[in-house]
Amino acid sequence: MIPLSILDLSPITEGSSISDSFAQSRLMAQQAEAKGYKRFWLAEHHGMSNVASSSPAVLLSHLGAATSTIRLGSGGVMLPNHSPLIIAEQFGTLAELYPNRIDLGLGRAPGTDMQTARALRRNMNAAADQYPDDVRELQQLLGKPTSNQKVIAVPGRNTQVPIWMLGSSLYSAQVAAEFGLPYSFASHFAPDQLIQALTVYRRHYRPTEENPVPRTMAGVMAVVAQTDEEAAHLFTSVQQQFINLRRGNNVPFAKPVESMDALWSASEKHMIHHTLQYAFVGSKASVKFKMKSFAEKTGIDELIVSFPIFDAQKRLQALALMAEVRDELSA
Repeated sequence: MIPLSILDLSPITEGSSISDSFAQSRLMAQQAEAKGYKRFWLAEHHGMSNVASSSPAVLLSHLGAATSTIRLGSGGVMLPNHSPLIIAEQFGTLAELYPNRIDLGLGRAPGTDMQTARALRRNMNAAADQYPDDVRELQQLLGKPTSNQKVIAVPGRNTQVPIWMLGSSLYSAQVAAEFGLPYSFASHFAPDQLIQALTVYRRHYRPTEENPVPRTMAGVMAVVAQTDEEAAHLFTSVQQQFINLRRGNNVPFAKPVESMDALWSASEKHMIHHTLQYAFVGSKASVKFKMKSFAEKTGIDELIVSFPIFDAQKRLQALALMAEVRDELSA
């Protein structure tokens, strides 16, 4: 079976603190390492009351000190929000602290609302347009300096931190293919172009010395429990989250509810079912079928999973059950 990795947002749940979120992410990373997950990535989001991972590089250092073998990285750093030099220095520092364990996943979206994006960005109008140039600059800053290179990342130079391109569109697939970089598609919240993007990426891939063949990853949400009914109950937390996002309600991650009927409209229900169509929700048996089908449908090389579960212990339990599903499919 394909390797499993984890995408974490360090969720802030109702009634908990941000320090609680960081402690839980630390424990999740330790358990992921113990259960044989390949990577543990953090996503950059800003100004969201249910997400604490606004500074992935800082939080990754915390997780690196608590683990020893699992790869750590960003899923992703939103490149238009930062100068390439700052990112090279941050991830170069991580690479020196935790050698051969750091990944740098890059995204093109702001990861926030437009007002917060304006507060973050160097140049709001140009940032997205210069995305390919920024990727090239970042590659150079993390590589071997040339004789005439004026700007040097210290730390950063010669670290060769592996770069992954992240995206939810055909544009990101095309850039990843042109640059000869591994590609991860955000099917956990943007399912529509999954197969088309993977096809475009593979068809137009330009091999490089570091990456001679295309490598693909896709994201899914997973809520695994002892029964299908329990998993469906736990899944109502993320369903509420998507309603709140659509309505502009910036609130912590909600407790699960017995029924969603009184909480969403017919259009909201349809939108959420469509958006989360690839979510793995159910018992081990149900999730095993979904995971096998998804891997066969996409042909991906790796699956990255987020666990949007309110209760911290249930989240850890889902992590363990998902690893059991992987092992059973491998056997």
